[in-house]
Amino acid sequence: MSGSADRAATRVVVVPGGPLLVEGPVEVVLPGGEVRSSDRPVVALCVCRRSRCYPFCDTSHRRHGRRERRPTGDGSGGVADGGLAEG
Repeated sequence: MSGSADRAATRVVVVPGGPLLVEGPVEVVLPGGEVRSSDRPVVALCVCRRSRCYPFCDTSHRRHGRRERRPTGDGSGGVADGGLAEG
């Protein structure tokens, strides 16, 4: 993808334990090629994959624990499963 000098950057906010907030409107292309659209000014994208309206967040992360992933610290670039985290 190439950027354009006259196009403003899209703001994405990472919410700890929650979704990604993206300034809209947005089109999300899923792995199978399906396109999901939203014309809202801010769109919450699910990162826990529990949403019933995936890829959009339905706050399922609030009702379920979320697996916390952290760097292993061994230099391999891998992550360790830290168990369930409240989110």
